[in-house]
Amino acid sequence: MNPTRRLHELGQSLWLDNITRELLASGTLARYVRDCSLTGLTSNPTIFDKAIGDSDAYDEAIRRRSREGESGEALFFQLALEDLRRAADLFRPAFDASGGLDGWASLEVSPLLADDRAGSIAAAARLHQLAERPNLFIKIPGTPEGLGAIEESIFAGVPINVTLLFSRAQYVAAAEAYLRGIERRIAAGRAPKVASVASLFVSRWDVAVQETIAPRLRNRLGIAVAQQTYRAYRELLASARWQRLAAAGAMPQRLLWASTGTKDPDAPETLYIDALAAPDTINTMPEKTLLAFADHGRTDAGLANDGGDAGEAVLAECRREGIDESALAERLQREGAEAFAKSWHRLLERIDAKARQLSQASA
Repeated sequence: MNPTRRLHELGQSLWLDNITRELLASGTLARYVRDCSLTGLTSNPTIFDKAIGDSDAYDEAIRRRSREGESGEALFFQLALEDLRRAADLFRPAFDASGGLDGWASLEVSPLLADDRAGSIAAAARLHQLAERPNLFIKIPGTPEGLGAIEESIFAGVPINVTLLFSRAQYVAAAEAYLRGIERRIAAGRAPKVASVASLFVSRWDVAVQETIAPRLRNRLGIAVAQQTYRAYRELLASARWQRLAAAGAMPQRLLWASTGTKDPDAPETLYIDALAAPDTINTMPEKTLLAFADHGRTDAGLANDGGDAGEAVLAECRREGIDESALAERLQREGAEAFAKSWHRLLERIDAKARQLSQASA
């Protein structure tokens, strides 16, 4: 049994943190489903910026839709949904077999809405309707304003991938928003089965401190935060509050490890995948990391069922090194939102430039 299959058998879903039209058209994504136990994928503005900006695979669609009068965000979302619908259809067997726990693709609302509660709620509802697929998550960042949008969207029945979470506290706040949305649905007589995942970004912790932290602690902080968060996740699933919702038919909001590609060239390629192998979770990873794990990954060094104590010890050492993880988590979330907004602006500029060039070439 290959490593990806072993991870799947352990109870962790493997998703790809990438999408391009070439991946779909070439059959590569279908091969990953078949050979690497892949059961979902995630996307973000940076991924689409690279996919559309560095390829001519979207040119015909841009030319056609531009002629039909589409531009800007509307044009981008049509391009993205063309890809994501195909991906969602590819993952539909996993979705059906798991009762909706697995087999998802994800599309993010405009990152310019990170601090706009009402705008995020409206965008999530609109994109969910446009998607026309039951297994397509709408991504909303877990910023303070985003939390209210997450609760309202869950209450409205929109499946949500909560993105840009960096700490246990941010995860707990996102989980609370999900629980409140489900509790309100039950109180209103609505079906409680609305899917959600909470995405904790891991490697960016280690990138943020790599120049200042002691060598013995390098590439350990992100895993420690994940261990701490996994413990909170297991505690929530064991709580009386969740058990009541589960008995009513609610689905667990699964914990998803994001940003799990190794950034340090001196560290193992599969560092975060090996360390975060754990039941009832998802790991979304870059293509390079997926292939490396399929070749030589390990599943015997993952998380203890309760997250273990090792993470707390590492965090205590980091505090003695002067690291304030609460302040750093806030900074990382803010910087993550800013980075996605920057990619968003560049993406729309690239699409607009391509539309003009294609129009001139065909004139």
